Amino acid sequence: MGDPDPLRVLQKGVEGMSVKMIDISSKDPVSREASATGTIQLKESTVERIKSNGVEKGDVLAVARVAAVQAVKRTPDTIPLCHQIPIEHVSVDFEISASLLRATVKVKACAKTGVEMEALAGVSAALLTVWDMTKKYEKDEAGQYPSTAIGEIRVLEKRKGARGRT
Repeated sequence: MGDPDPLRVLQKGVEGMSVKMIDISSKDPVSREASATGTIQLKESTVERIKSNGVEKGDVLAVARVAAVQAVKRTPDTIPLCHQIPIEHVSVDFEISASLLRATVKVKACAKTGVEMEALAGVSAALLTVWDMTKKYEKDEAGQYPSTAIGEIRVLEKRKGARGRT
């Protein structure tokens, strides 16, 4: 039976596989920015509910925004080899069309490593939250989601600035 302690598994590896966190101790902190985006395909009627704040669970975009910020701050808790980064700013924007909602998350920090994983985690959490809050309206008669889809999650841009704050 395997070791039940995930930290110990990370430290010693699994059956000969090597697992390690990258050493960034010799790097200097610099200004870091990253933005990521992704989409969720929804029924037009669901999008109208979001726009009119007619979703039973509440304000979808407000809750998705909070979920994105929370996910950014907790990225190392869900991605095991990510470094803890002192997040300085998170912005979350939404674009809505007839049947598509796009989330874009921008993250800033002064750190020794980039913040693109945090931006990706934020986008993913925002889109999953939209799905969770609207699933009642997206299901078909059989309880399936024939047209709901999350996709196009990607890093739009990542930037690295000068030493210290910029």
